[in-house]
Parts: sequence; C-alpha cells; structure tokens
Amino acid sequence: MRNKIIFGLAIGGIIIGLVCAYILGIQHPAQTPVFKPVSSPYETAIYSNGIIESSQIAGQNINIFPEVAGAVSKVLVHEGQQVSAGTPLVTIDDTVQKATTEQLRLQSEATLSLLQELKAQPRKETLAIAKAQVDQAEANLKAARDQYDKRHASYEIDAKSVSKDVVDTAMDAVSQAATSLEVANRQYALTKAGSWIYDIANQQKQYEAANQAYLAANALLQKYVIKAQADGVILTVNASPGSYVSALGSYDSYTQGNDPLITMGTPQDYLAVRCYIDEILVSRLPAPAQIQAQMSIRGTDLKVPLEFVRIQPYVSPKIELSNQRQEKVDLRVLPVIFRFPKKGLDMVYPGQQVDVYIGKK
Repeated sequence: MRNKIIFGLAIGGIIIGLVCAYILGIQHPAQTPVFKPVSSPYETAIYSNGIIESSQIAGQNINIFPEVAGAVSKVLVHEGQQVSAGTPLVTIDDTVQKATTEQLRLQSEATLSLLQELKAQPRKETLAIAKAQVDQAEANLKAARDQYDKRHASYEIDAKSVSKDVVDTAMDAVSQAATSLEVANRQYALTKAGSWIYDIANQQKQYEAANQAYLAANALLQKYVIKAQADGVILTVNASPGSYVSALGSYDSYTQGNDPLITMGTPQDYLAVRCYIDEILVSRLPAPAQIQAQMSIRGTDLKVPLEFVRIQPYVSPKIELSNQRQEKVDLRVLPVIFRFPKKGLDMVYPGQQVDVYIGKK
C-alpha cells in the first residue's frame, strides 16, 4: 500500500511538472509601445537631458523674494496670469510701517515749518514792538534830560535852590536813559536783521535729515506691495493670505524648505531648453555655428527642432536635474541653451524634462 502511494505521488508530480512546463513555455507577444522610443535624428549626435524654462537673457525664471518680512494680507494674482511690469502681485501687512512713515512725515513738516519761520524773520509785529521800545527809550531820555536841564539851570542861578546831589542824580538818570536807548536801538537792529544765518543753516540740515528719514520710511513702505519687475506670466504662487513670508521666501511644509514667494516667466511666445552635456562628451560638441538639435517630449511622439542660443561656459555639478547638492558620484555637466516657439505646443510647460539630441549641420 505504501509503494502505491509513493508511485501515485511521483506520477502526480510528473504531470504537474509537464503542465507547468507547458504553461511557462507559452510565448506572449510584447505589448505595443505607447509611443515610439526616443531615437537620434542625426547620423552622429550627443544625447542630453534638458529642462524647459522661460526664454530670458539669464536663461532662468524670475524668482521673486520680498525685501520685508510680515504676514501676507492679499494675493492679487493667480498661476497662469499674464502680468505687466509694475502690476501688484502680493501685499504684506504694513500697519506698523505705515504708522512709522506717517510719524516721520509729520516730523519733517514740523522742521520745515520752523525753517520757514526762521527765514521769514523779522516778524512784523515783533519789529513793531522793538521800534516802540526805541521810541519809549528816546522819550525817557528826553524826559531825563529835561529834568537835568531844569535842575542844572536852577543850580547855576542859585546854588542853594537845588542841592548838588539832586543835580548829580538827574545827570545819572540822563546817562541811564541814554544807555537804555542804545540797548533799545541795538535790540531793534538785531530784530530787524532777522534770524542768524547759522541758525537757518542748522535748521535746514535738520529738515533735510527729517525729510530723508521720511523718504526712506516711505520707500520701505512701498516694498510691502510686491510688484512685477517685468512683463511675464505667473508660474507659481507660494503664499496665501495669513502666511508669513520673509527675505528667505515662504516656508513649504511639504519640502520643509523655503521657496520664492512668486516665480515668473517671460511672455511665452518662446520657451528655452537648458541642456546638460556630460563633461566626457563636451569635446564632441560641435562649434556653435554648426550646432543643430531636436527635442523629444516625454510620453509623446512629438519632436521639436531647437534653435541654438548660447553655451553657458561653466561646467558645474548636475544638481539642476537631481536636486541633490551632494551625490555619491560627482557628475559635472556643461549647460547649453536652445529655444523654440511655443505656438501649437499647449502641453509643454516650464519645468518639464525633455530628451535632446545635438548634432552637427
């Protein structure tokens, strides 16, 4: 009985093995590729990876960072919006800076008023008072001189009619009145001369300093409204009302890093492609006048001819594609920039990676 069981299991194993061999031996036809694999259109070419960017002199997008820190109060634009230079993009809460600017404006106006007051001297009413004091001093002198003349004449006629002391006192009163008149005349001349030139110069400098402080505060106040510096299109907005931003940009809770507040591109009549040529292939790169290239959009059969723009003559680590500042292999690349017209390519956006073949004319 035991032998029958062993032979039965052996025969069953053979049958299962034959069935499995048959099933595994069936050949399945390969699936049709979704799109044609990328291939070189030239007899000899250099392959490189590329990133689509805005077509600019610098070859990169416009990264906008605020110059002041604070909470975002309003976001005035959205992604994909066309804007012109000077268009407000984002406003930051400026409550404190606005109050500071107003305070400095009032201080500047106060110093200006005092400067104008000094330049307007002498005041008509003040000059009239000084002139009245001169007239009063002249009248006092005349009265004192008359008193002295009378006493002196009486003394000359009869020495016993008036004492010598009375005559001397009257003469002293004339001297005091004369001195008072001289003081009044000098005070009148000083008032009539107006403000001292050094006082005016000092107040002028104080006004200029206060005005410059106001202008600086007002210039800083204007920076609480982030404006577009050039015509272009909004690519990304990395802030929302209530979020905090600083000169480092805005904090991204997903990447745990700081991003630009807004990223802008130029008007997208043309887009640029920044290609990265491996350093071991740089020697095979054709002369600039003989360079031709073709771009393939990944996931499609679309191939776009490229127009050579320039070579960025600096070999650098390939952190643009890997987003890693430190790699186990220090791969260095030479950036080469091309461009192409955007018309008819609605599925192409800045930031896409593309395959580029560079050949020789």
